Amino acid sequence: MEKIYTSLGLMSGTSMDGVDASIIRSNGENEYESIFDEYFEYEEGLYKDLVSLRNKINTVNDIIINSKLINDVERKITLFHGKICNKIIRENTNEIDLIGFHGQTIFHDGNKKISKQLGDGSLLSSLLRKDVIYNFRANDIINGGQGAPLAPIFHNLLINKVQMKLPVCVLNIGGIANITIIKSNKNEDLKSYDIGPGNCLLDEWVRKHTNERYDNNGKVASVGKIDEIILNKAIENFDNIKTGNNLSFDIKDFDLGFVRGLSYVDGLSTLTRFTSEIIYQSIFKATKINQNDKINILVCGGGRKNLTLLENIRKKLPSNISLNLIDDFNVNGDFIESQAFAYLAIRSLLKKMISFTGTTNVKKPCTGGILVKNY
Repeated sequence: MEKIYTSLGLMSGTSMDGVDASIIRSNGENEYESIFDEYFEYEEGLYKDLVSLRNKINTVNDIIINSKLINDVERKITLFHGKICNKIIRENTNEIDLIGFHGQTIFHDGNKKISKQLGDGSLLSSLLRKDVIYNFRANDIINGGQGAPLAPIFHNLLINKVQMKLPVCVLNIGGIANITIIKSNKNEDLKSYDIGPGNCLLDEWVRKHTNERYDNNGKVASVGKIDEIILNKAIENFDNIKTGNNLSFDIKDFDLGFVRGLSYVDGLSTLTRFTSEIIYQSIFKATKINQNDKINILVCGGGRKNLTLLENIRKKLPSNISLNLIDDFNVNGDFIESQAFAYLAIRSLLKKMISFTGTTNVKKPCTGGILVKNY
């Protein structure tokens, strides 16, 4: 019988506001049980440090120029992860076998083959006296992939667990929106790619004009007036930059410039419709070859709570496509990514594949992650 591992996954998304932490039990294949999920908000000083650093990193060269600052912030973020992990370990009776430590992305360019996450796996291992797996994306990039997305194999596991009829799409709306298309139970058949902006433009606009960090439930966007001329031009411009090479994106690939002349409310409404149109177009392209099939799309990530965004998408979909929250199937849509990296850590430990040609454009399926042993 295959060993069942207890793994703690840690994920900090592009919003840079905190860490999602999840404990799962799995054999790295088809066995899976969710044990624990909790969100830990960054302390205000760390959040400001991250935002300030992120604003300084626009090119690969900026990573070199700001290396001292990067090292300083990396230590702070690792110490924060260590603090929350010690709290989790103290308060949970499950013995943790290993930790999947994603870290905080500060720069990603799949086409230039670089993805930089802050997080010192060796330091975290020594703080916790646990085996830690980190730097999940590097091996995929070395082997010709984009380094993202990595969650599709976990999406496949979840769909198998809830026993949904295929085909199914998993739509993750985080800072970046991405989609996983599942037509069979085989990981090698998975198709996945980044769509474009998810919450990133909306959150940036809100933070620019208010003291809030996001549009709660899409309430503000629901009452504004959409500037159709600006909207259509923005969609046209996006279609021109999105080519077959753009399988993964960074939030800095997108800019607020096209709505800067609008009021706060109208700008947010226009940005929300823009984001929904980009997501809808991608869903339509992904599902058009199955026009006669009933297709379920399960939505996860923070963007699923933006009711205006979801309604904009839902009302354009054809009748054979249903858009539902993944939560409706007893899966917590807030912690898909952190659970995914707990699962990927187990697969990495066992030298199993975590990325595939159809998910990251890697030349052949490969494993990933660096193991730091606790001796």
